[in-house]
Amino acid sequence: MNLVIDASVTMTWLLGDAKAPDQAYASTVLAAMAGTATAATVPVTWGLEVANVLARSEARGFTSEAQSEAFLEMLASLAIDPDSSTFANALSTTLQLARRYGLSAYDASYLEVALRLGLPLATLDGELIRAARKAGVRLFQAD
Repeated sequence: MNLVIDASVTMTWLLGDAKAPDQAYASTVLAAMAGTATAATVPVTWGLEVANVLARSEARGFTSEAQSEAFLEMLASLAIDPDSSTFANALSTTLQLARRYGLSAYDASYLEVALRLGLPLATLDGELIRAARKAGVRLFQAD
């Protein structure tokens, strides 16, 4: 199985600060990712979002640099592939999706990748969930 994961799901794996249902959902996504049959595609901005949350979390004392490094090692062990077409679509399709659904361009980039590749989207972001449903994008569901 292939899917698109966003930073809200990814960072819940480290921070564990989500409500119980969201934490359970993120854990289900991680369990699927830990299997060899599941790969995730992410827009190229995903790495910047993850790095930003890590830096801010460390600065606020929520995590240590050592915890962040261990987390990055865990991420490196998963099949997460950056989408090479994110930039090419940023000022066209992604911008249109951001306008249509009232999303940030960053969130719209996840929607754009899921739409273009026909993949389910794993997210905890309420606005992105609503936009995905309106756009006809499947949301990741555990089997």
